[in-house]
Amino acid sequence: MEVEAYCVKCKAKRKMKDAKEVTMKNGKKAKTGPCSVCGTKMFKIGG
Repeated sequence: MEVEAYCVKCKAKRKMKDAKEVTMKNGKKAKTGPCSVCGTKMFKIGG
């Protein structure tokens, strides 16, 4: 599954590789995974 999120290190929207769905403390869904270019941890809130 390819998810697009903002990478803080690249300062651009990039695709996450190996995105995993997680549930935050407040019960909302989010996706987390490394940037496909630089490997920095990325996080996207929402479905």
